Amino acid sequence: MLRIYNTMTRTVEEFKPLRGNRVYMYVCGPTVYDYSHIGHARTYIAYDVLARYLREKGYSVFYLMNITDVDDKIIRRARERGVNPIDLAREYERYFMEDMEVLGIQSVNLYARASEYIDEIVDLIKVLMDKGFAYETETGVYFDTSRFKDYGKLSHRRPEELSVHRIEPDPTKRNPQDFALWKKRDRDEIGWDSPWGYGRPGWHIEDTAIILTHFGPQIDIHGGAIELTFPHHEAEIAQAEAATGKKPFVRYWCHTGLLTVGGEKMSKSLGNYILVRDIVKEHNPEALRLMFLLSHYRSPIDFKWRSLESSESSLNSLYNMVERLRAVETDEELSEEERKLEEYYEDFKRKFYGYLDDDLDTPRAMAELFKLASTINKFLDTRERLNALLKLKLLSEIERIGRIFGILKKRPVIEMDLLERVLEILIDVRGELRMRREFEIADRIRDRLREIGIILEDIGYQTRWRLRR
Repeated sequence: MLRIYNTMTRTVEEFKPLRGNRVYMYVCGPTVYDYSHIGHARTYIAYDVLARYLREKGYSVFYLMNITDVDDKIIRRARERGVNPIDLAREYERYFMEDMEVLGIQSVNLYARASEYIDEIVDLIKVLMDKGFAYETETGVYFDTSRFKDYGKLSHRRPEELSVHRIEPDPTKRNPQDFALWKKRDRDEIGWDSPWGYGRPGWHIEDTAIILTHFGPQIDIHGGAIELTFPHHEAEIAQAEAATGKKPFVRYWCHTGLLTVGGEKMSKSLGNYILVRDIVKEHNPEALRLMFLLSHYRSPIDFKWRSLESSESSLNSLYNMVERLRAVETDEELSEEERKLEEYYEDFKRKFYGYLDDDLDTPRAMAELFKLASTINKFLDTRERLNALLKLKLLSEIERIGRIFGILKKRPVIEMDLLERVLEILIDVRGELRMRREFEIADRIRDRLREIGIILEDIGYQTRWRLRR
């Protein structure tokens, strides 16, 4: 039974989709005016794993993510570069998609660009105005937070406490905490015609319009980073529930914890702003996934290079274990030692998936995986063969885990069957050298293979090979 922490109730709740086994899942996407950084990676890897796990459990997941391609930051950056804002957004959207592909984030069904939902946004604003939840001034259209009595229920704060926090000041607004639905602009800026004049949508309205268009008035999971709780997600709730009258707009609100670098918020001025594309030039992207999986998705995380290097080493140890398991020869007998390994494996599954069902507790699940890897390695240290069915079970389970976590997917540089054929040739040649008593050359072959992690073991006139742990 899967349980998920709900920011709205601040409790871990049993996961029950609104529509049988169908799951509607939405995550706030990027504002595409710059390259993706490791904060983006942390959030999108977490929700990628959640979507993968839900599908592995048999749920039919529709995972929707928006792309904010109309925004003040995009317009400012476009002016600096002297280019069209939409062209700039498309450029950085392409870079974002490249980064997501490199990181193995493949679970999103649809990326929805805000600029392609202007009609839906205008229609939604009309509904809010007709119902008395929005009003027009000379600067734009604003949501009247005083009319929505539940405003602040997600962040668990009173509206007056929120009014000065991340809300644009405007003397034409009725209340300081009211937020923009439509911003009136001069025609020398990018924009669209609307019943309230030329302009562009506010930040919050795009997500609500996209969700209502694709999913209707209620969804199962809404995710994003914790800093979006207010005002962004609070505004989404107000817009959707005011327009549709349906509550709750979102069944489970999920948020990833803050990421810092060296104990400080990431900032270009501090020199601790780390891009995804810079990391993957030097490190395996799966190592970055693993590093984030070793922390709970809701926990704050402080990025350190040594943590990434440690994760890369741990990842390599998992790959080595998998290749040893693939390489071991099989038999049909099930020995007493193999029976104990099988019992351990069954206990591992119970614990591993129990931790994942407990609000996606990946750190404890990963700890069990490393214990399993150590147990398999110790077994293979003393055994030349493994029961065929048990080998298949172990490899299938590890493949499933890799599918959930998005790791252990890269093929070895040399495919195992080709490696085995090359090694057979080398072992035959080395055997002839030993028969001729040319031990110096034979030992050189053995030592060079050891350098790349292949161990040759001479037993009488026979030679066997194994991968170094």
